[in-house]
Amino acid sequence: MKNTGGSDAAKRRAGEAAADDVEDGMVVGLGTGSTAAHAIRAIGERDLDVEGVPTSYQSRQLAIDAGIPLTTLEEASVDLAIDGADQVAGTDLVKGGGAAHAREKYVDASADRFVVVADPLKEVDALDYPVPVEVLPDAQPVVAERVRALNGEPELRAAERKDGPVVTDNGNLVLDCEFGALDDPGEVAAALSELPGVVEHGLFVGLADAVYVGTEDGVRVTDA
Repeated sequence: MKNTGGSDAAKRRAGEAAADDVEDGMVVGLGTGSTAAHAIRAIGERDLDVEGVPTSYQSRQLAIDAGIPLTTLEEASVDLAIDGADQVAGTDLVKGGGAAHAREKYVDASADRFVVVADPLKEVDALDYPVPVEVLPDAQPVVAERVRALNGEPELRAAERKDGPVVTDNGNLVLDCEFGALDDPGEVAAALSELPGVVEHGLFVGLADAVYVGTEDGVRVTDA
């Protein structure tokens, strides 16, 4: 996979800039990943009267450590979601390197405003990062076959410190699907969404309201 590094200082600047958008009384969607983690910590340090909706076990634990009270989509509406990305082209994204993209997508999509935080290494002209596709375990062979029919190359994501595949927080498997450079990510997103057995995919098209990219000396903002 590509673009997994990046300056921690740049990530921190992006995360802290997004955290500055949080106001008292807000419900905040708490994304997953190293850049979103900086935002969560920064929100906690501001000691605001806010509640968070976590998108993964990781973001839940970070919020608890930061002293941010938690809520759910059943109990509250999200005012602002802050989340990272594995790759960014304009305001279109590939997400799911942490296998949390299903929860990230429904939290991010529910928010009144969705802000993406990233470092410059995540920016590209055209999305070409392997697209994570969360699938029901029994459907994995069928989905893999359908992805190949869409000219993709699916690979079952293997766990790093245990035998067998990665299992998501939802109890499903992940296929990382290589499509090459996407001229029309919306078309691929729609095709993947229609496949039986797919829980969610990592193409976030038309969802982000703004992208905050941390640089070595500030933050660059791209609005949708």
